[in-house]
Amino acid sequence: MTKWTPRHEAPEPLEGNVVATITGGTVIWFVLFLVQLPFYGWFDDHGHLWWLWTCLAGGGLGLIGVWYVRKRDAAIRRVAESAPTR
Repeated sequence: MTKWTPRHEAPEPLEGNVVATITGGTVIWFVLFLVQLPFYGWFDDHGHLWWLWTCLAGGGLGLIGVWYVRKRDAAIRRVAESAPTR
């Protein structure tokens, strides 16, 4: 078996509005939780209650993600501003 070696360099990572992406995903998780909440009894009766809690956990983790990427963006901006220009 031959060793896999790349034939070209990896592309640079895409940079976009990460805060908006994470916020959008977080909103979707919370909306899914709220849409499923009226059907709590049905989910409980059929053993699918974990669907409801998965959506809530996704929203909660999304809030942590929004906090994290906002701090990351602020740190990147601080470093860029303090770096000497050439």
